[in-house]
Amino acid sequence: MRTSILAIAAAALIVTPAVATPDEDLDTLMDEIWSSTLRESPILATSVGVRDYDDQVGDVSLAAEDRRAAEAQVFLDRLEAIPRDQLSAGSQTDYGIVRRILSESIEANALPQRTMLFTTYSGWHQSFAGLASGLPFQTLHDYESYLARLRQYPSINDESIAISNRAIEQGYTLPCVVLDGYERSITGVIGDDPTQSRFYEPFTRPRPSGISEADFERLAGEAREIITNVLAPEYAQHLEWYRTAYQPACRQEAGISSVEGGAEYYAFQVRRMTTTDLTPEQIHQIGLDEVARIRAEMVEVASEAGFDTREAYIEHLRTDPQYYAETPEALMQANALQAKEIDGLMPTMFATLPRLPYGLREIPAEIAEGTTTAYYGPGSPEAGLSGTYYVNTSLLDQRPLWEVPALTAHESVPGHHNQIALQQELDMHPVRRNLAFFTAFVEGWGLYSERLGIEMGIYDTPAENMGRLSYEMWRACRLVVDTGIHAFGWTKERAIAFMQDNTALTDANIEAEVNRYISWPGQALAYKLGELKIRELRTRAETALGENFDVRLFHDAVLGQGAVPLDVLEAQIDRWIAEQQASAD
Repeated sequence: MRTSILAIAAAALIVTPAVATPDEDLDTLMDEIWSSTLRESPILATSVGVRDYDDQVGDVSLAAEDRRAAEAQVFLDRLEAIPRDQLSAGSQTDYGIVRRILSESIEANALPQRTMLFTTYSGWHQSFAGLASGLPFQTLHDYESYLARLRQYPSINDESIAISNRAIEQGYTLPCVVLDGYERSITGVIGDDPTQSRFYEPFTRPRPSGISEADFERLAGEAREIITNVLAPEYAQHLEWYRTAYQPACRQEAGISSVEGGAEYYAFQVRRMTTTDLTPEQIHQIGLDEVARIRAEMVEVASEAGFDTREAYIEHLRTDPQYYAETPEALMQANALQAKEIDGLMPTMFATLPRLPYGLREIPAEIAEGTTTAYYGPGSPEAGLSGTYYVNTSLLDQRPLWEVPALTAHESVPGHHNQIALQQELDMHPVRRNLAFFTAFVEGWGLYSERLGIEMGIYDTPAENMGRLSYEMWRACRLVVDTGIHAFGWTKERAIAFMQDNTALTDANIEAEVNRYISWPGQALAYKLGELKIRELRTRAETALGENFDVRLFHDAVLGQGAVPLDVLEAQIDRWIAEQQASAD
């Protein structure tokens, strides 16, 4: 009897392991995905405060891409084994977003166009030249790890050229019509004076107090040596390869559909960039409809300004010197003043604002003439880096001041900085916080922010209002031009003519933009489609809530889950409307 009692007591001490819930299984999987991402993307790791890989740059080879895709497939299989219908509402959103990220990365790696490593907008040589802008420089370790990374550029350059040689062999090169002046993006990175290179920029900043003057001078000397003896020869090699191997192999047709598998690739890009199932034909028609609507509004503004026709007013805006800054400093001052004006208006439209500030910088000179009017560079709260609003100060006679309000609203606040900095502060899994940057949401919000400037009162003159309409028209034209080039056989000349006829953009901007659409298929479609969805959802909320609609709370609801696919955003806002209705009853 005593033995039996002891056995029962011992059995009672055995704890049966708890079975993980579906939510817990998903959290575990997302943790593993994030750990893998940090290991495979060491520069990202540093930027978000994970310092385990500070001396690494990552493997850019196709073999590494295949390895990452295989791992993504394993993650996807595990994800799909989790019963989605048993997840909480928040976890179901996580599930859908993670599934999209994994499946798109797998699909992208299977397409032969993966060997196309650069556009007129970006390339490995330019992203590496901007390395310092996304890293912390506060300790001796920060500077030493930066120099260790610079010394590894030859492997990145060699591997990238090898992959691009494969692209040449298979016919996956950029069209000849977009390459005029492209070599400046290579030659302009490093000149005769290494201290004038962007690579040296960290050593032009004030010396951190925790680093001795001797150590700082030693590190600066190492930087000059690396720039001169390691990086400069690599950029020279890149230039020689571009001139002798790549440029002669450029393709004749502008559209990606002209290459083998191009139509399938474009269909994938459309799905990925827009997060919709719209066809190129449907998108083309949406663009034409928007162009017609915006043209009518432009006619009204031209009449308000005292001009008989829209065309006459646009010609005036393009050619009158009063609308153009005479120096880069004056253009930067105009943007800075506009940014601070909008800063002061933000609480009228948002209940929640980011803590991270942003600054202004000029776009690097070697890429300025061939790139867009402005762009935003995310900061990092973990690394102590502010966001940056980059302004193009080249070709000043092509950078009208009447564009400044719309441009600033898009790139800084309430646009990209506001949205991205808020996302970086959200209490959500780091996979969502750092990897979910769906272009249709991010750029759709940027374009919506331009329109929000009407309510904020930043368009003080007919010229500035025409600038806003021109920017909206620019994004509407993208729907027509991008699909026209890649699905319907348009030439570059036809695309330029369409944009000249419909926008108030200057010729240099139109040239750079069309080159961008040709070399980066599908990306430009995201802006207008995302903005139209946000406007549609706002109208739905205003109609449903009536006098209980609060625009500040609506904007918080749109931004409160970070960047999401458009269908997820719609479900998110529908839930918010229902909650607002319930609380009002």
